[in-house]
Amino acid sequence: MYNPSLSGNAGSTSANSRMYVYEVTGLQDRSADSGNGKIRLSGSQFFTVPYRRMNQEMRRIASLGGKILNIRLLGAAAEPTFVASSEPVATSTETAPTETAPTAAPAAKKHADVPVNIYRPNAPFVGKCVSNDGLLAEGGIGMVQHVKFDISAGDLSYFEGQSIGIIPPGKDSKGKNHKIRLYSIASTRHGDNIDDKTVSLCVRKLEYKDEKTGKEVEGTCSTFLCNIKPGDDIQITGPTGKEMLLPDDPEATVIMMATGTGIAPFRAYLWRMFKDNERNVNPDYQFKGLAWLVFGVATTPNILYKGELEEIQEKYPDNFKLTYAVSREQKNAEGGKMYIQDRIAENADELWSLVQQEKTHVYICGLKGMETGIDAALTNAAIKSDVKWSEYRSQMKRAGRWHVETY
Repeated sequence: MYNPSLSGNAGSTSANSRMYVYEVTGLQDRSADSGNGKIRLSGSQFFTVPYRRMNQEMRRIASLGGKILNIRLLGAAAEPTFVASSEPVATSTETAPTETAPTAAPAAKKHADVPVNIYRPNAPFVGKCVSNDGLLAEGGIGMVQHVKFDISAGDLSYFEGQSIGIIPPGKDSKGKNHKIRLYSIASTRHGDNIDDKTVSLCVRKLEYKDEKTGKEVEGTCSTFLCNIKPGDDIQITGPTGKEMLLPDDPEATVIMMATGTGIAPFRAYLWRMFKDNERNVNPDYQFKGLAWLVFGVATTPNILYKGELEEIQEKYPDNFKLTYAVSREQKNAEGGKMYIQDRIAENADELWSLVQQEKTHVYICGLKGMETGIDAALTNAAIKSDVKWSEYRSQMKRAGRWHVETY
């Protein structure tokens, strides 16, 4: 539990004798589970800080994942001395000035409270594999695994839609450390066990034929991850990315378009929205909007997380819509293979109606090039309203409602 008793002795100057009340949210309770836990607390915490310790206190709050909502002079009216933006609390080593009161906070930066690069390539976090489970049903093509890592020994935190870097062990052909590979996080910020102790990935083993040699090649990092065993060490960097973050609005419309392991961030979204345990620990985020997942795969056994997705659909039929595009089993209107762009075309009018609403966010994740077919389908729908889709999509992008992460 974060200890608010940090007042100490006030300095002798008028400024240093002042006491300030901090309102902070997002702190982590490190006392849980006999000192091994790191559960993020809900709601605001209030405590008093002497002026001379303000910057030191800010650094401590940052280390516990907190965000300062406001600071006011002790004994002043409820209106804060200044309101903090969504900027993360200060982490510099500068000391507070000795004569003047704190100045107004800087203008808010978009998603400034989102953690990034807590661990860097030159100093990665070393966690351990907790579990490694296959995701394909019998007859599935390739190898796809759900891999979970224990991060309780460090300070790694993340939001849904972010990625982490993985450094595979060993050296490359030039004797250098392998390069970092980025993977979208497939778990919510609380982890699959809802205890802030784990992070999970959805990984497909990369296999391809070398055009020059004709030999079968396996991806270095994906092979390592797909074969990792519980207890094995893992080097993690990050988190990174702010492009795929969910809106805070629990009444938003969230349209998700995924192919293959592009489902990873959307699993995190859907678990946060609909899983009972998640809803219990997020009283300030109770999703009441519409989530629509259009998911493209090769065969039915390749539908990742199928049982859990369909369980959500059954439990929340008014809030979650699930549409599959199974290319090797289903046919499109022309009799060809059913790809994700064909499903978008089938539902283009409804999708176009939804994207015109200010609360709608569109997310695309998967193989590069999938955007082209999606754009074509929505172009045909938008033209019926005398709207040029490319221009409207640009407007959505500027408004932070159009999110793409392809590879």
